[in-house]
Amino acid sequence: MIELRDVSREFQVGDECVHALRHVDLTIHAGEYVAIMGPSGSGKSTLLNILGLLDRPNAGSYRLAGVETTTLDEEQRAQLRQQQIGFVFQAFHLVPRLTAAENIELPMMLAAVEPDERRHRVDEVLQAMGLSDRAHHRPDQLSGGQRQRVAIGRAIVMRPGLLLADEPTGNLDQHSGQEVIEVLEKLNNQGITLLMVTHDPGLGRRARRTIHMLDGAVEQGR
Repeated sequence: MIELRDVSREFQVGDECVHALRHVDLTIHAGEYVAIMGPSGSGKSTLLNILGLLDRPNAGSYRLAGVETTTLDEEQRAQLRQQQIGFVFQAFHLVPRLTAAENIELPMMLAAVEPDERRHRVDEVLQAMGLSDRAHHRPDQLSGGQRQRVAIGRAIVMRPGLLLADEPTGNLDQHSGQEVIEVLEKLNNQGITLLMVTHDPGLGRRARRTIHMLDGAVEQGR
């Protein structure tokens, strides 16, 4: 699913060159459940941005589902991202004026999916997220846990093979966070590859593999 070979990412900050990633080698197979952990500034977010095709490495190779991504132009990268990757963020990033159903539908509208298919998939996802009775509620009418489940629904409605979750429980209370993690783990059990960035050791232990980062370097965990 994911193969990184000798990947490096550098940023110029004033006169200083910051090495955000240093010669990263990483393989993640389809269907894995992986937690990415490490202190602030260790390179977790940079790694996630590269895996999500939101950023490019300065050097090295990144193959996603057999495709070498570093040679793709921006349109090709956007298309591959749309087909293969779903994102779940700590801050939800829902559109405030849209209902839960409309937020979930949005990626399909951008991808020009037919209306009948959009309605079918939205109903399917709402049911899977336990939100059928909240379909017409706007984000400000939902709890934090419900908003995150809407965000997960939006992330999976295009049926990606890879789900990238960046601190998905960071803004939630313990009960809501537990519900969200169980939803993500259920998706993983159904075959989606799940990569989760977290500072929470308890969440890290739930993953089948943990990758620790320090100063831009990756070490394979358990």
